[in-house]
Amino acid sequence: MNDLKTKHKKLLHILEEMKNVLVAFSAGVDSTFLLCCAKEALKENVLAVTARSASFPKRELKASIELAKMLKADHLLIDSEELEDSNYRENPPDRCFYCKNDLFSKLREIAGEKNIPCVLDGTNLDDVGDYRPGSKAAENLHIRSPLKESGLTKEDIRHLSRERNLPTWNKPSFACLASRFPYGTAITEEKLSIVEQAENILHDLGFSQFRLRHHNDLARIEVAKEQLQRFLNNGISEKVISELKRLGYKYVTVDLEGYRSGSVNDALKKVQS
Repeated sequence: MNDLKTKHKKLLHILEEMKNVLVAFSAGVDSTFLLCCAKEALKENVLAVTARSASFPKRELKASIELAKMLKADHLLIDSEELEDSNYRENPPDRCFYCKNDLFSKLREIAGEKNIPCVLDGTNLDDVGDYRPGSKAAENLHIRSPLKESGLTKEDIRHLSRERNLPTWNKPSFACLASRFPYGTAITEEKLSIVEQAENILHDLGFSQFRLRHHNDLARIEVAKEQLQRFLNNGISEKVISELKRLGYKYVTVDLEGYRSGSVNDALKKVQS
């Protein structure tokens, strides 16, 4: 516990030294905690910026507005334009680089216009060993990651978020909708919309941790292992199948391995090995 307090104190010290910050705000566990601490350390010298995008679900956009209001943070909505980049649309393994490069470039421009010296993201210590091409874009554009710098892990952030009564403390992990496509499958606004609608069906049925993996005319559903039986019983699977076929999928399957973060990256590693 003392170690956790030390990390939090270090985070506040890092933020205080920055004087004025812009926070890339996605309404996830990490960026919400970062915004909360930035407000604690810097009061009014904080701007949260959220990017509207076809790959960012509308329910998450709504959550960002509500959370920023709850934290009494100045909040700016912008439009990202990653879909205009053919490198992004072709969906290579380093797709995230092109997305983050677009986003962070826009945030840098806004920060420059408003004389804000530091642009921050919610990268934490656990993210360091993961495959994250977007981190290269952050490095190139000198984006700071105070959670990582202060040694905070995801578990630490959830614990500290709960202490502060942040509603995101137990929010499931989330990645942009583009991560639902195998590398090499072209990404379009229409496909992203279909995946968003499909995941809204699972969300509205009460599933907490899930993914809808898009394989052209086949939808592969991942839900948490402890929720697999619920998915298969009480007519839920039949309802999901019917709704997904209405969206255009010909085949619907459930992955018996259950939900797992980074399964697209796992498949890539197997191909390369």
